[in-house]
Amino acid sequence: MGQPVRDYLLTLCVTAAVTYLLTGPVRKFAIAIGAMPAIRARDVHREPTPRLGGIAMFGGLCAGLIVAAHLHNLEWVFQLSTEPRALLSGAALIWLIGVLDDKFEIDALIKLGGQMIAAAVMVLQGLTILWLPIPGVGTVALTQWQGTLLTVALVVITINAVNFVDGLDGLAAGMVCIAAAAFFLYTYRLWYGHMIEAAAPATLFAVILMGMCLGFLPHNMHPARIFMGDSGSMLIGLVLAAGAISVTGRVDPDTLKIFAGSEREATHAMLPVFIPLLLPLTIIAIPAADLVLAIVRRTWNGQSPFAADRGHLHHRLLEIGHSHSRSVLIMYFWSALIAFGAVGYSVHSTSLWIVLVIMGMSTIGLVLLLMPRFTPRAPYWAERFVPPRYRHRRAGRGTSGTEPPAAAGESPEGRTGHEGCAGSVEPERTPVVVGVSGVNGATAIGPRSRLSDRNKAESAR
Repeated sequence: MGQPVRDYLLTLCVTAAVTYLLTGPVRKFAIAIGAMPAIRARDVHREPTPRLGGIAMFGGLCAGLIVAAHLHNLEWVFQLSTEPRALLSGAALIWLIGVLDDKFEIDALIKLGGQMIAAAVMVLQGLTILWLPIPGVGTVALTQWQGTLLTVALVVITINAVNFVDGLDGLAAGMVCIAAAAFFLYTYRLWYGHMIEAAAPATLFAVILMGMCLGFLPHNMHPARIFMGDSGSMLIGLVLAAGAISVTGRVDPDTLKIFAGSEREATHAMLPVFIPLLLPLTIIAIPAADLVLAIVRRTWNGQSPFAADRGHLHHRLLEIGHSHSRSVLIMYFWSALIAFGAVGYSVHSTSLWIVLVIMGMSTIGLVLLLMPRFTPRAPYWAERFVPPRYRHRRAGRGTSGTEPPAAAGESPEGRTGHEGCAGSVEPERTPVVVGVSGVNGATAIGPRSRLSDRNKAESAR
């Protein structure tokens, strides 16, 4: 068996190409059937945007599995393991639930039940956690019920973590792609580097997940032409969880003794990305933190944990002054830092320079995070060469310094309103904070004009 790098690369390219090519027709289909709901209070986009992008992503998943099943270095994974079939069964079920939710807005409890059923379907076909490596103790075998409950919990947590973070254009797909890339490096090292064949299915899942996200991102970057919807966010969350379950709790630490000296040392060496309850938090730490904060916040306010609001991390980035694109890039940065930092630490846990690099990058991330609080002002002579947010404020201008002057004989309060309402007076609007709207390319998350949104929604239909 040769090194399967080219086979993985081919699988990645096919998955990405199929997802990319299917997204355009899926967008037209979503518009035709009306799967583009009106603007909601918590949304950050201004115009109704079609959903159902998960249909194209599921097509890429199927294409990737079909191609991998016919490649010389990967076909044995399908012959010796039932995990690819288990993944496809669970993914099909969760994808169908997501499609129904994107079109008909089904109840949150029904979705939660569907997620648990999809996880149980994978467990019944062999994709489950068999044992846990615990530091200082060694390998602890799990009973069938313990393994099932832990597997279902991991799947549900990961799905909802990805679903909660899907609030900005390209955010969920990019963060999951980063997590999948880090996870691929770890599992590929286990399989090809240490010849542990039990890590091969997880490596395949990570490659296919990267292809799904990379193929969808060109259509989903700001300004997005289509959203993945719950059919896409729950799907990629399930695939990510399936990879974690496949390698964690199924790779016996006994096989690592020859590399670490003893079972206890092997367990300690692989700890950062080995324990199932810790792995989702290291690979998708940002979505998991957002999930926990959302549940605590809503419960503290007397709301249901499933009630939607505008308190997510990406909303807060917009509120403090970051643009839409910069907020997404900051979330990418922190996801990559945590995911690749955990994988690097698992490889060389005794190396001091890895800790120093992580600390240095964290400092850079904090500086980028607080940039709007310390916005520099360019000299007067250089103002024409810099974006408006770096210019000095002028007397008689708006907050951003870019408010166009009123037409001759027209007062600011006497401007015409919407098209078709000539002569009407537009109601007074709340000033928009610099960096949240127009100036930096992001959309406002504050109060919207209901009339404007209703006209846009009706015209889109």
